Formats: sequence, structure tokens, C-alpha cells
Amino acid sequence: MRTTMNARIRRRIGKAAVTLGMLMLGIGFLLPFIWMISASVKPEIDVFKYPIQWIPTNWQFFENYREVWVGDHPFALYYWNSIKVSVVTTIVSVFVSAMAAFAFSHVEFRGRKLLFGVVLMTFMVPSYSIMVPQFMIFRWLDLFDSHLGLIMLGSFSALGTFMLRQFFMGLHKDYLDAAFIDGAGTFTTFVRIALPLVRPALATYAILRFIWTWNDYANPLIFLRSDRLMTVQIGIQKFASESGAFYSLIMAGTVSAILPLLIIFIFGQKQVIEGIALGGVKG
Repeated sequence: MRTTMNARIRRRIGKAAVTLGMLMLGIGFLLPFIWMISASVKPEIDVFKYPIQWIPTNWQFFENYREVWVGDHPFALYYWNSIKVSVVTTIVSVFVSAMAAFAFSHVEFRGRKLLFGVVLMTFMVPSYSIMVPQFMIFRWLDLFDSHLGLIMLGSFSALGTFMLRQFFMGLHKDYLDAAFIDGAGTFTTFVRIALPLVRPALATYAILRFIWTWNDYANPLIFLRSDRLMTVQIGIQKFASESGAFYSLIMAGTVSAILPLLIIFIFGQKQVIEGIALGGVKG
């Protein structure tokens, strides 16, 4: 009896220690983000004051954010460009990757395994090693310095195809066979039967694709030249280089840039969890 009680006490102490450790680790990860928010609402002179004022005594919220949004730099335009490119790229990429994944998992055609192997092999090719050929091709297609070209760069993802294929492989074939027996074609079966069954997986990939596109810095830097087409990541870098070391304004722009990512994750975390759970159940 005493041995059992001692084991329970040890387990509770272990759980409490793990919980406390994870709490401290989480606070450590959040501290830079909290400092960034705090710095974005301070006067410039108080940003690096020591000890750190986590809650500012002098607030300059409206002045800092007004300077970022309606100042000399068109941050609102950069913001709109990022939203447009990220949303359209996410929609196109999810649909294209889902179609490819469905074909590789449930459509019989010659060379399917070989072609899927080729798609997986693209993981081995660093993206930066093909930027020069991409640049030349896009110049030839007259897609350089356009949002359409930037969207096309992210419209196909080998990772998205591989991830969604794993979810499609977990679907019961009886559902698809029943649709074919009722006279539905391949595309109708894909849209009306397969897609609704893997909706959490689609939402998971859509969130990841949006985050990757929103945070992309290299492609807009290389494939865009016009200031009116710049995305928010390039806009922040340009704002920082031209405005000087005004860290309060830089932090205000950075907070504005990551705000959509936080909103999407907060409202989409349920779908992400369901997608992970769905990926762990096969058959």
C-alpha cells in the first residue's frame, strides 16, 4: 500500500516538474515577442532602457503605428500585396497539390510510382539552386516583376502533394468505388467525395502554405522590382534601411506583419489538430 502511494506521489511530482519546465520554456519563447510588442508602443528613447520596462510608462502607440501605416512609406500597400499574393497562392497551391495527391493515390495510370518518385526527388534540390533558371524562364515568359509570376512560384509544392497523398491513402476505397458506380467521373469524385473527407488536412496545409508565402523574403526580393508590387517583408526591410535605427517603428511594422499569422493560427488551430489526428488514423 505504501509502495503504491509512493509511486503515485513520484508520478505527480514528475508531472508537476515537467509542467513547470514546459511553462518556463514557453515563457522563454514568448519573451522576445512580448518585448517586441512593448517596444512598438514606446518612445524611441525608452526602447533600450535598462532595466527593461515591460509595461511602458510613456505610451506612444498611436504615433508609432500611424507613422508606419500612413507615413512616408506605403506600408498599407505592402500589406495588401502580401495578403493578395498569400491568399491566391494558398488557394491555387492547395487545389493543385490536392489534385496531384488524389491522382497519385487513387487514379491508376502508367508510370504513377515513377512520376511520384520524381516529385519526391525534388525535395533533394535546394530551392536557391534553381533561382537563376527560374529567373530566366520568367523573364522569357514576361512574368518577371508581377504578382502572377510570384503566385506561380508557389502554386505547386512537392511537400504539399506528399502530405495530402498520405491523407488520401487513408480514405476507404469503398466510398470512391460507390461514387464511380453511381456514374460520377474522376473529377466529380475528387471534388464531392474525396475533398470533404480530408478537409482538416486541407486546412492544415492551407495554413502552412499561407505562413510560408507570407514570410517569403527571397522570391519577392528577386522577382519583384516595382515598389508598388513589394510585399510586407520587403517593405519592412526597406523601411528599416531608409528610416534609420528607429527600433520602435521597426517593431511596430513587425508586429503588424505577424498579426495575420497569429489570427490565422488562433482560428485554425482546431483544424490543424484534427489534421494531425486524421493523419495518425489509417484505414
